[in-house]
Amino acid sequence: MKKIFFFILLLSGLAAVPVQTVTAQNAISTPESFFGFTPGADGMLFNYEKLIDYYKELDNTSGKFKLVKIGNTPLGRDIFLAIVSSEENIKNLEKLKKINEQLALNTSLTDAELNNLVSEGKVFVYATLSMHSSEVGPTQASPTIAYNLITSDDPETLSWLDNVVFMFVPNHNPDGMDMVVKNYQKYKGTKYEGASLPGVYHKYIGHDNNRDFIVLTQSDTRAISSITSREWFPQVMVEKHQMGSTGVRYFVPPPHDPIAENVDPGLWNWMKVFGSNMITDMTADSLSGVVQSYIFDDYWPGSTETCLWKNTIAFLTEAASARGATPIYVEPTELRVGGKGLSEYKISINMPHPWPGGWWHLSDIVEYEKSSTKAIIKTASIYHDEILKYRNEVAKAEVERGKTQAPNYYVLPTDQHDAGEMADLVNLLKEHGVEVYRLTSNYNDGDYHLAKGDVVIPMAQPVRPFIKEVMEKQTYPLRHYTPGGKIMKPYDITTWSLPLHKGVTSLEINGYSGKLNGLLEKITGDYRMVENPPADYGYCVYPVSENQSFKAAFHAMEKGLKVLRTTKDFNAGNQLLPAGSFLIARSDKLDKINNELAVSPDYFQNIDNIETKEVVLPRIALMETWFHNMDAGWTRFIFDTYHIPYTVVRPGDIVETDLAKNFDIIVFPDENKSVLLDGKYKSAGYYQPRYPPEYTKGIGKKGLEKIMNFVNDGGKVVSWGRSTGLFEGEMKISYDKDKSEVYTLPFRNVAPQLQKQGLYCPGSFVKVNWKQDFPLTLGMQSQSGIFYRGNPVFTTSLPGFDMDRRVIGWFPEKDILMSGYAEKIDLVGKKVAMVWIKRGKGQMVMYAFSPIFRASTPVTYKLVFNALLMK
Repeated sequence: MKKIFFFILLLSGLAAVPVQTVTAQNAISTPESFFGFTPGADGMLFNYEKLIDYYKELDNTSGKFKLVKIGNTPLGRDIFLAIVSSEENIKNLEKLKKINEQLALNTSLTDAELNNLVSEGKVFVYATLSMHSSEVGPTQASPTIAYNLITSDDPETLSWLDNVVFMFVPNHNPDGMDMVVKNYQKYKGTKYEGASLPGVYHKYIGHDNNRDFIVLTQSDTRAISSITSREWFPQVMVEKHQMGSTGVRYFVPPPHDPIAENVDPGLWNWMKVFGSNMITDMTADSLSGVVQSYIFDDYWPGSTETCLWKNTIAFLTEAASARGATPIYVEPTELRVGGKGLSEYKISINMPHPWPGGWWHLSDIVEYEKSSTKAIIKTASIYHDEILKYRNEVAKAEVERGKTQAPNYYVLPTDQHDAGEMADLVNLLKEHGVEVYRLTSNYNDGDYHLAKGDVVIPMAQPVRPFIKEVMEKQTYPLRHYTPGGKIMKPYDITTWSLPLHKGVTSLEINGYSGKLNGLLEKITGDYRMVENPPADYGYCVYPVSENQSFKAAFHAMEKGLKVLRTTKDFNAGNQLLPAGSFLIARSDKLDKINNELAVSPDYFQNIDNIETKEVVLPRIALMETWFHNMDAGWTRFIFDTYHIPYTVVRPGDIVETDLAKNFDIIVFPDENKSVLLDGKYKSAGYYQPRYPPEYTKGIGKKGLEKIMNFVNDGGKVVSWGRSTGLFEGEMKISYDKDKSEVYTLPFRNVAPQLQKQGLYCPGSFVKVNWKQDFPLTLGMQSQSGIFYRGNPVFTTSLPGFDMDRRVIGWFPEKDILMSGYAEKIDLVGKKVAMVWIKRGKGQMVMYAFSPIFRASTPVTYKLVFNALLMK
């Protein structure tokens, strides 16, 4: 109890009130009094700062509540973890935290030790709220949920809080929350009330923040992941979302097939226990439209629920959406479902009590969130002993599987094409709570020849499922609705193999070895492959094979340093310095840049015999629509990370912008052609998005003509994915008012025809051959993988006047799929994945794939960096 207020009550005939019965709960503000409205009220939203102010007040006035800072957002806001439990548990959090760690990681506990920890420990339930900032309900409901828990005198609720520590992140995406609330308030009371936020609700990645929990690129992701991976080790985790408005009202676990095959079966069974109690209690609370085993599968990691692969009982809830805080009316005839789990909007085993339709308010979402949260905490309390025992038992089982089931080790040789990406992979695994080791001497057992310094990842670890999932090549768990019938299509991508996506060589070793274990030394701290430079060096040399070399070069230019690039291969003793490598003269500024690198550069005394050219930093325009353009956001993130300067340009800006005066190159990340050109989505016909009209301006025909004039006069265009469709078909340039030219660029997309023949690739890793000794592929191996969705697929043709083309990347004829799932992928064999086009004085580069996909495919980053630097 943090503050005790003493009241002297002197009333005739009444005994003095004992001090013990007057607690700090009297001083706690209700959400209504603090915010000035009931959370969930029509038209009313609080922002992140006001939310945290309330929780700071609870932290100061209640012994049952604690607020802990856990990190910062990409825009610099603090991220917090709120903790609710009994006063005794709050006082003993550090002790309980250590018990959690023992249960999660100590696989040597005796039965007596385990029983003692179970007796003393508490079930930690961890909730993350409203990571997708337009899904406002879970966060807006949280103050009422917290207040009800800490002020309740209900004996059952008090017993739950004795057994359970409820932790929640009040808002998973504070930057986006403030953007969405500000946008809602801007248009409140106008005809655009409830309009979507223009742009992404995050500094960079918007909705894709729910795809970042393997690669951990964002600071908010890392903060939230650390709770399950390295800090608190909760036994239960729930991620709270919203979904569409015209279907079911609320989804609870379990998910639908397919499910991950590396996860312990007990975790799926525990999901069912929680889900069954949730739908039972929510129905008893007169909440209709609750559904299970519908739409959402659970075969892929990447969401907050990735902790499932680390033995946490992790699941998802989804509430139907209003329009922010604006209610909507849903006609009964508009209610529809489809896909996995429900074929008709009718009473079924997955939805025993359908919602009839009618008005749907934010306050309804709040009620569903209150009920579902209560059911989760109640279930955790009921099964306190079983859940805590299971956490340790599954850890022991995974260690045993690591000893008895192949693979038993993964090895990352230090001799890599891109050593920097290998070092990044090691540090990423460590951030996930994986124990990583290095060999202290050479190892040879006949089948395997490993060198001193190679990195070894033993599989006999509690987090074995996660290691296996992210290190192996993916095989989609194919399931059918009926024997031999339609497949259950994946909800998202089907590949996430870190070695493949990073272009890192990884070896699997089968067979548990005491001899190998004896040669291992645990890696602590950041993993780096660095050496002290010689005293007399004059230049740092950065091989083009490494992404960090481009980072160093761009960073140096940002700092005003002169950067040279080799124009030919150069042999320096036994060392080959390939064409395209970077050379920078020694300086204090460069020392600081090198200190940020995971791998040391090479050091030369002089570069007198090396042929070089100075690198000139281009003026880059980055095209980003207002239509929640996540790929453009990811591109901004990559550019910022690699110190690449750029200016964001919107489609509607093109007509009024002097392109040649301001830019050398325009980058078009993946985006729908109709959005870029017309400011509308196009399916069977055009339909308008929910944005005010100033955000729906496209490039238009005049703007496209202007872009092609820019190219014809010497400008450059880099385009990938769907945006390449902008440049397919008839193009036009004008020389003056009376003279113009119509032409077609020498490439086209044949994916629609191949899809009619059965091509299906939902997001897989496929092989591509790369043209060697060409400026765009400097640093690339002759073959690598790309992340690919099956559209576009290019073919090229003989060029017309004043044009040329070169095929830069093409699919092999067979054995194309490397990881994931695809149907009839051989149809793309010998077709084009990347093409360079010359038009007039300018150049264009077209990619049939996103080379920076979700910042998770470093193996193809160099294709972008080289394009930015092409002469």
